[in-house]
Amino acid sequence: MSLTPEEESRVVELALDLARTGQTAELADFLDHGVPADLVDEDGNSLLMLAAYHSQTETVAMLIRRGADVDLRNARDQSPVAGALFKGADDVVEVLKGAGADLDAGTPSARQAAEMFGRPL
Repeated sequence: MSLTPEEESRVVELALDLARTGQTAELADFLDHGVPADLVDEDGNSLLMLAAYHSQTETVAMLIRRGADVDLRNARDQSPVAGALFKGADDVVEVLKGAGADLDAGTPSARQAAEMFGRPL
């Protein structure tokens, strides 16, 4: 069964919202039905970026397990780990670091963001 462009747009918006709000099981179902783990919004924010930025640790971990690119940067050259660091999501930062996130990728990089905000990395 194929989706109309309107239906496809709605699925994308729902998946992005699930990442933002940390509805991990529901988002996993979307991935199981073909939504790509590296789906991005119009600003280049991936599901992982949105989950990281909104401090959704469980969702971040699930997306990583499902193959999401931990270093996929958005249109502003921001990485998920820098976004999580900016928001003070220390648990998310640790999950991303554990998954091998590049702390020097992006603008500013996670290392630069940590220095700017006086946070340990």
